[in-house]
Amino acid sequence: MRPHKYIFVVGGVMSGVGKGVSSASIGRILSARGFKISSIKIDPYLNVDAGTMNPVEHGEVFVLDSGLETDQDMGNYERFLDTHLPEENYMTNGMVFKYVIDKERRLGYGGKCVEPTYHITEEILRRIKVSVQKMKPDITVIEIGGTVGEFQNAIFIEAARILKLQNPADVIFVMVSYLPVPSKIGEMKTKPTQTAIRTLNSYGVQPDIIIARASTPLDKKRKEKIAQANGVREDHVISAPDVDSIYDVPINFEKDGLSETLLKLLGLRSKNGHATGLSDWKRMVARMRGAKSAVNIAVVGKYFKSGDFVLSDVYISILEALKHAAGKLGKKARIHWLDSADFDQHESKEAKRNLSGVLRKLSHYDGILVPGGFGARAVEGKINVICYAREKKIPYLGICYGMQLAVIEYARNVLGLKRANSTEIAKDTPDRLIDVMPEQIKNLQKDVYGGSMRLGSYPALLKKGSMAYRMYGKKNVIRERHRHRYEVNPDYVDMLTQKGLIFSGVSPDGHLMEIMELPAQKHPFFFGTQFHPEFTSTPLHPGPAFVEFIRAASRRR
Repeated sequence: MRPHKYIFVVGGVMSGVGKGVSSASIGRILSARGFKISSIKIDPYLNVDAGTMNPVEHGEVFVLDSGLETDQDMGNYERFLDTHLPEENYMTNGMVFKYVIDKERRLGYGGKCVEPTYHITEEILRRIKVSVQKMKPDITVIEIGGTVGEFQNAIFIEAARILKLQNPADVIFVMVSYLPVPSKIGEMKTKPTQTAIRTLNSYGVQPDIIIARASTPLDKKRKEKIAQANGVREDHVISAPDVDSIYDVPINFEKDGLSETLLKLLGLRSKNGHATGLSDWKRMVARMRGAKSAVNIAVVGKYFKSGDFVLSDVYISILEALKHAAGKLGKKARIHWLDSADFDQHESKEAKRNLSGVLRKLSHYDGILVPGGFGARAVEGKINVICYAREKKIPYLGICYGMQLAVIEYARNVLGLKRANSTEIAKDTPDRLIDVMPEQIKNLQKDVYGGSMRLGSYPALLKKGSMAYRMYGKKNVIRERHRHRYEVNPDYVDMLTQKGLIFSGVSPDGHLMEIMELPAQKHPFFFGTQFHPEFTSTPLHPGPAFVEFIRAASRRR
């Protein structure tokens, strides 16, 4: 039996340089060589999972089929590998430490002195091996979060070093580092990366490959300097310049022959001969790049503003799903990030002075999307936007909170229930259109928030003849991923449907409303999902809801 192979990916110089995309791209090019690939993300946080992290601080929370709330890089892995990953492929410091401490409290270590440098590393390696046993891949790509030199991730690098010591021919290290070009100097500097490599050396680890991130391609001189100063082969320094699309990255890696280098280091031969098997991926990228016409999509949210900066990572899966759908249709999606507070009379001075004038700006867009979210801030702004999209026949897609608020808007302005609301926003509302799920009440009373929502993949039954039924290929049952605590109140469903709203997707017991839509004779595209279709969209298999949304937006344009 062939020994299992491991590729550890670590970061140098600074965070945010693309370790996740690099790891995902490594998985893509190796799978194109005929190998079964698994990807693991290790986060250095003490949070047990990513579910309770502030989205503005941490970015999007990605949800797996199992319901585990994870870092957004798990979404990159699934999109690039075109697969679903199990919860065993994600771990955090908090998850590992909690397990070890709970085991110690049960005398699971037989009264031994429990040590980080043995028992924690032992648990990290155990979790990696459990993932391998479950996935049964040929190669596992493991991204260690954070940057070399940080205290938080040192224990994971130590675990990787131990694995390398135990299996020297089966473990390699890739460092993704950054080479700045200071504007006043005008020269690409290698010294920060050299220092990062030496820091990794101090942990007892020598990187086999350097993926050199920079604004422009590396020249031969820069590769020579890194190689000579740090004992890395020059042809193992891979240039990774900025690109227009993350989906170009695997193709760029192959220009430097990265998959061949990785396989040689691991003692493997390609299962596809000399061919790389990236043809379907290249066709997808070419279609995206060759799009001549664009659709302008307004994403109206409340989490992406941070001072003078826009943090689109908060909605990264939605952004990518829109790109996937547009690419499939030969279009380019131009995303415009709009703060819902700008449309809220209570929050925006401009909106308070002239709400109708502010809303009229929405007519410039071909489609409007309201994503998921939590809490009361700027919710009235979202409802104003939804009302405008419905009345002016602008294609609308509401996801999770975006569907709930669309139901509230419809109840207020079509049913005449002017105080209709969600109990998440107004506990004393007389018309509880959106209410907390009964099983969630105890969690809220006990302040149990982490991992306690309706999470993961659930089935939905589709109404024959509906838009949802057609867009999902006339399937009777679909499965999609959820992340929410509140639901459409079934007491109001009959009232809403009598006034024209269609609930075209419901839970198998008929109690939970999963999809909402308006018929084509009333609106060109007014559609909402309680689930998150962005979590299962990939560039090779775009999410159906996004494809139809972009199609409707293209017709409007």
